[in-house]
Amino acid sequence: MNGDLNEGPLAPASTVAPPPKLTGREKRRLRRRRRIIGEEILAWLLVPLIVLAGYWAVTAGLSAMGTSPSAVLDQLNQIKLALEKKRGT
Repeated sequence: MNGDLNEGPLAPASTVAPPPKLTGREKRRLRRRRRIIGEEILAWLLVPLIVLAGYWAVTAGLSAMGTSPSAVLDQLNQIKLALEKKRGT
């Protein structure tokens, strides 16, 4: 045996002091940081949704008028070629 039984009573554990209270500036800095992080997360989620909704709205609007985005682009290219031909003469 190594004599562990003869050590005596344990010393009382030191109490952990509560963390110091934050100042007004530190609280504001934390709030601002949390808000900025929240806004970034929200932006990463909402921007793709807004882009997809815009594409869907344009496609649905053109489809309601009986055309498609490719037909509109073809017409714009024809107008561009006609203007270039007119400018060249």
